[in-house]
Amino acid sequence: MGLVDDYLSTFKVGKKEQMAARMAFFISGFAVSTWAPMIPAVKEKLQIGADVLGLLLLSIGISAFIFMPLAGMFSRSFGCKKVLRIAIAVMAADLIVLSLLNNIWGFLVFLAVFGAAMGCIDVNMNLNAVIVENASKKRMMSGMHALWSVGCFAGAGLFSLLAKAGLGITLIAAIHSAIVMLCTAVYSRHFLNFKGAGNEKPIAIPKGIVVFFGLLACITFLGEGAVMDWSGVLLTEVKSTELSLAGVGYAVFSVAMLVMRLLGDKIVAALGEEKTLILGSVTGALGFVSVIFLDNFYALQCGFVLMGLGLANIVPTIYSLTKYQKVMPINAAVTAITSMGYTGVILGPAVLGFVAHGFGIEYVFYLLVLLLAAQAAAVKYYFARMG
Repeated sequence: MGLVDDYLSTFKVGKKEQMAARMAFFISGFAVSTWAPMIPAVKEKLQIGADVLGLLLLSIGISAFIFMPLAGMFSRSFGCKKVLRIAIAVMAADLIVLSLLNNIWGFLVFLAVFGAAMGCIDVNMNLNAVIVENASKKRMMSGMHALWSVGCFAGAGLFSLLAKAGLGITLIAAIHSAIVMLCTAVYSRHFLNFKGAGNEKPIAIPKGIVVFFGLLACITFLGEGAVMDWSGVLLTEVKSTELSLAGVGYAVFSVAMLVMRLLGDKIVAALGEEKTLILGSVTGALGFVSVIFLDNFYALQCGFVLMGLGLANIVPTIYSLTKYQKVMPINAAVTAITSMGYTGVILGPAVLGFVAHGFGIEYVFYLLVLLLAAQAAAVKYYFARMG
């Protein structure tokens, strides 16, 4: 029995705990998507190229990469609830600081703080979600991820509306931070105070088929991260879109993901896990191709829709596949996949900055097309072997 199974009897999980688990994803998505539309403004303020911007984004990735394993250790000592509360508060404050900075070194430091908070939130909200899902004895992971999409849509959409109304990024960041803290104050009392067993290893090292699952999650999250970090730059610099509309593509992408994730459980039941993963990868690849070749602003949004529809249910389905593997306890497998997957969100897009600088921003999206095609082929091979 895994850590989660051993501790199911420890927690009472009802509707309040289920809603709180979902809201943890909403809060995370809202905060992260507050930073995304700020990126073009930061690039313009600092007068930097894509290569330097990539290095700044890399500080998020390196910090989160370091703090994700530490986040598991923190939860063992203090519990998921306390770690989530502190990390969310740090991220909310950091958004305001980032809006005020005017030099590269300051951004380097506080983007690292942002990454550390993000890493702690990602690991602990997924641990909290897994326990709530198992204790509830029903599939809820697609719903959890749907709320992350709601948060992304709400954050990016509200940012665009406030920017269109003429508000500066500091005031927008302050409004968004206040919303984050209000949601946390209301719902965090129902986060589970989960701590690992004393004999559990603090860091889950992936092995066997879990490595394959983690790589699939990494590629998919890399696609999400590329849209988050580079769609605004693509729209403003390549497609000549005004700055106030920089977050629209990401908002449309988030809405498409939301709709598809809300339908996720029914789709997997109808198509099966193999077809869901393959069709999702192919559809996402078509979306990335579309935004490269289309120039009309409204037609471009069709590409973002395809990206969202394609990528939406890949990661929830990967989490579902963990029940078939026997090489790791379910809790360790979920933690390892989460860590590998979110590395794609926070580390990958920074590395893609060098691709954008060396070849052009369009080639960032070409690379994602190739990776998603390779992912579809790998899934086909895996299921053929399993069959």
